[in-house]
Amino acid sequence: MQLLSEQEIERRKDREALMKLGIDPYPAVQFPINVTSKDIHKNYENHKTDYKDVSIAGRLMSRRIMGSASFGEIQDSSGRLQIYVRRDDICPGEDKTLYNTVFKKLLGIGDYIGVKGYVFTTQTGEISLHVTELTVLAKSVKPLPVVKRDEEGNVFDGFTDPELRYRQRYVDLTVNPEVKNVFITRSRIISNMRRYFDDHGWLEVETPILQAVHGGAAARPFGTHHNSLDMPLYLRIANELYLKRLIVGGFDGVYEFGKMFRNEGMDRTHNPEFTSMEIYVAYKDYIWMMEMVEDLLEKVTVSVHGTSKVKVGDKEIDFAGPYRRLTMFDSIKEYAGVDVSKMNEIELRGVCADFGIEVDDTMGKGKLIDEIFGEKVEANLVQPTYITDYPIEMTPLAKKHRTEKGLVERFELFVNGKEIANAYTELNDPIDQRERFEDQLKLAERGDDEAMAMDEDFLRALEYGMPPTSGLGIGIDRLTMLLTDNSTIQEVLFFPQMRPEKKVKIATDEDFIALGVDPALVPAIRDLNIHTIEQLKEQDANKLFNDVCGRRKKLKLDAKNPSKDEVASWLA
Repeated sequence: MQLLSEQEIERRKDREALMKLGIDPYPAVQFPINVTSKDIHKNYENHKTDYKDVSIAGRLMSRRIMGSASFGEIQDSSGRLQIYVRRDDICPGEDKTLYNTVFKKLLGIGDYIGVKGYVFTTQTGEISLHVTELTVLAKSVKPLPVVKRDEEGNVFDGFTDPELRYRQRYVDLTVNPEVKNVFITRSRIISNMRRYFDDHGWLEVETPILQAVHGGAAARPFGTHHNSLDMPLYLRIANELYLKRLIVGGFDGVYEFGKMFRNEGMDRTHNPEFTSMEIYVAYKDYIWMMEMVEDLLEKVTVSVHGTSKVKVGDKEIDFAGPYRRLTMFDSIKEYAGVDVSKMNEIELRGVCADFGIEVDDTMGKGKLIDEIFGEKVEANLVQPTYITDYPIEMTPLAKKHRTEKGLVERFELFVNGKEIANAYTELNDPIDQRERFEDQLKLAERGDDEAMAMDEDFLRALEYGMPPTSGLGIGIDRLTMLLTDNSTIQEVLFFPQMRPEKKVKIATDEDFIALGVDPALVPAIRDLNIHTIEQLKEQDANKLFNDVCGRRKKLKLDAKNPSKDEVASWLA
């Protein structure tokens, strides 16, 4: 049983009334649109003759009825436009039902309508559409939240609860239209990155999301089972190993925008499902990649903001290169005051203990160093900063450093205290790569559920030979957070992962009877749209008494009217 509010019940009645009038509340025929509200506001004053025959559609968002004429607002994908509706214009004949009944009584805020007419300027100077034709396009049977705005645009009683906004993004986008700008910017970020790569001749590709081996990153995967093949499969945690296979196959540069899935915790910067861009270019190294990333991010930032500088909270971040470069060990030395470069696992555990960092027995040297870095360094990296030259234990897929023993050629880009990019000079020695995978298996045996699995097919690909290659991954969600000044990842995802909604418990007849309600009166209570004990307890005793007595008579129930004291006892 669906619980309905009084407004929802009334809107369903309006829907039925429209149908009785022969008006389909959800017509199938297309409605022609030749303009947007944004276009009208932007161009009307300079091109008035172009707006004599306008056709536009959207939600009815406000209405001021003044007898035989009314003002309202229609909202399309680009903004809002005032409309002026006269009874005799939309009802030129004797039948005035479309205005007197449909527009004034049966339409509500949130309903989709199509209108045709001509644009004019009111006496108060507001650009408006004089409506000559009106068509019902979709009846809304659930009312939108009421969001009040003053003349300056300040919002009162807004739809602001984060959980409701993320869970009902369709409502959020409707009543908080400024939210659309975040996702428009996100789309522009991706399209400008794609244009940059295409201009360089690199190929956009697709790789499997369901993988037999979860590889390419240190993370816990989501598992599933393929019935026909009778084998376990994993949602990919990274697409790295497949993209490298394509470099082996002879492509000089490949990239992919794709969804990744990691069965890990959720917080302000992590969602189990996220978007990553990964690119691999043959005959390059991580030093070249740093220069490419600086050029890429500066161009992308300028393309969406008109400048390389963006405001993030109370900080101004400049994406113009060159970026500061700092080795992993030097960064820990600078911000934590300790040199971990020569320490063994026992000594690193001691450092973690001194700093109050929680660790466990599954963690090897790489993870311990990473924990120290995360605790002491990350928050200090506000302006774009490359952290380079990681310990080999932390990066099983990167090439050994050309001059520094025990390190690999890797960098991560940090901005505003968060990592947004990760890159290597890729490991292309199949013997070395097998040994690294074997080291990961040892970590898995110790209980590290994020250790990489052995991928024999990838090793076979490397054995055929992969040219020197540099690879890069950029977190699209985090980059969008930066370029839209949002502090939580949920704000830049249309549909972030949420806990299941709490289900409302529908009361049984026995539940009402247990409160002292006469069994014969339960139908009267249900006819009042009271279906839960919580709804019953919220009622006013005097009003409920009158309503139950009225419903008992209307439904011709074989029961006596309750006394006022009896009704009050139900609510006690």
